[in-house]
Amino acid sequence: MKEELIRFCNSIKIEYVGIAPSGPYYDFEEIWKKQIERGFVCGFEELDIEKRIYPHLTLEDVKSVIVCLFPYYTGTAENSNISKYTYGMDYHILAKEKLEQIGQFLSERIENFHYKAFVDTGPLNDRYLAYKAGLGFRGINSHIITDQYGSYVFIGYILNNYPFETDKPQERTCYQCFNCVRSCPGQCIKGDFTINPLRCKSYITQKKGELSQEDIDILRKHQLIWGCDVCQDVCPHNRKVDKTPIDEFWKDLIYNIDYEELSQISNKEFIRRYKDRAFSWRGKKILTRNHKIIHEPTKE
Repeated sequence: MKEELIRFCNSIKIEYVGIAPSGPYYDFEEIWKKQIERGFVCGFEELDIEKRIYPHLTLEDVKSVIVCLFPYYTGTAENSNISKYTYGMDYHILAKEKLEQIGQFLSERIENFHYKAFVDTGPLNDRYLAYKAGLGFRGINSHIITDQYGSYVFIGYILNNYPFETDKPQERTCYQCFNCVRSCPGQCIKGDFTINPLRCKSYITQKKGELSQEDIDILRKHQLIWGCDVCQDVCPHNRKVDKTPIDEFWKDLIYNIDYEELSQISNKEFIRRYKDRAFSWRGKKILTRNHKIIHEPTKE
């Protein structure tokens, strides 16, 4: 059945698929509790620690976790003001559709099969699962890195009640050249395979409410008004990587969000135009704020 699963995934352009164990994840618990102690929590994560360690709290009879990677790299656009991961279609939509295809495929072949699929919004840590499923190795910037696509991959997973044979983690790490540590706009990469997400520019571009002066200073380090690619741009593992084979990520590419357009359209119109883009979930107000901060003259 695992071979059938892999063949089906390959047929829908998923080249990286692996199986993570069903927990409990005590090694992740140690890492996560240290993050909490250091105050390195941004609020986007699942706040119930138990749910992050025990998958059965999400799917009672879970036996394994199917983990898939979705490479998204389409190249680097000069003078872009949004992160590479948002050039194309919202990965939440695309990856969830493919995970549901996998779920339906298995439901037709396994008696009483049931599952729950997640992309970026589930209770478990997706990078940890990708590591446990043997799909990539850890980068010092906390990314999962692959040989073929570097760190330009999204992660989705399927909790399910079939005991697929688990895969083994790759016992290696990135080169630890510390390019990312030195180059990070917010100096959020700690050098021990953890980050302080509160100082990550990508997080700050998505942060609601009033920004601190420190946030503003970090935002102004470079021109992206949504996301941040610096740690990936300087990573030697991302040199000469393959571009995505997933057709949907090549459709209707957008490289810039124009301030004049943002200022002239309504919130409703913004959603109509960009509802299938990953940069739209916070609405136009946050993007407009970031645009102003980054491009308005600094006061001496």
